[in-house]
Amino acid sequence: MNSAAARRRSIAGMSLIVLTMVAVLLALGIWQLQRRDDKHRLIAALSERLAAEPVALPAARDWSALDPVHDEFRRVRFTATYLKQPDVMVYSSGSAVRDDVVGPGTWAFLPAQLPDGRIVVINAGFVPNTMQERGAEDRAVQPLLSGEAATVTGYLRFPEQPGLFAPAPNLDKRLWFTRDVPAMAAALGWYKPAEIAPFYVDLEAPMPAGGVPKPGPLGVHLRDNHLQYAITWFGLAAAVLTTFVFWLRGQAWQAAAPPTKASRRIA
Repeated sequence: MNSAAARRRSIAGMSLIVLTMVAVLLALGIWQLQRRDDKHRLIAALSERLAAEPVALPAARDWSALDPVHDEFRRVRFTATYLKQPDVMVYSSGSAVRDDVVGPGTWAFLPAQLPDGRIVVINAGFVPNTMQERGAEDRAVQPLLSGEAATVTGYLRFPEQPGLFAPAPNLDKRLWFTRDVPAMAAALGWYKPAEIAPFYVDLEAPMPAGGVPKPGPLGVHLRDNHLQYAITWFGLAAAVLTTFVFWLRGQAWQAAAPPTKASRRIA
């Protein structure tokens, strides 16, 4: 095979590799732009829900139709009574939806009974509890267990599934590391009085007399770096294409250059 044929095969092979790389990089950039649009729609929807006036808690007959896409962060108001049952503390290193929660602590999860007898789990708020001490949690939630009904305002949330590397719950301390409400209810018997809701409620109000557990309003603070990622992918595609163009020019110059004495002797 002469040098011209070898050069053509080299160019053809390199062209295929470069076109594949550019196509993949452009696809990643377009995907990030699509994710950016989806994220903006999600932020707009969540912001609207968080700012809406509270509505009544969904009726039990509608619970099976609720889902995170359409109902997460719906603002609700209802009357319930905290049950005198063991609470759960959920470890937190901070919050993505609460500006006033900084640093480690625990969320206080308690079962509450609705007027119809059914159970809804309420995240009553944040407890500054750096060492996840059971005693600190007990002191915080005790005033809530008065047995009196209260009108509360909060946000519908849906349970989390524990990730692959999530620590297992510490049952002795009633300490969880994910908001796995069904697992809490099963471990502590919360479901025994009656049917338990498939969601839980992040409490917004009222604030307890001692300020702990600390409920509060939620806000949308989702990361929106997709445009930067898209620009990065498009920039890499342009860099690959530019490098290929320079390489092609080099190949053309080599092909057009007059043969050297050594090449003439070989020929």
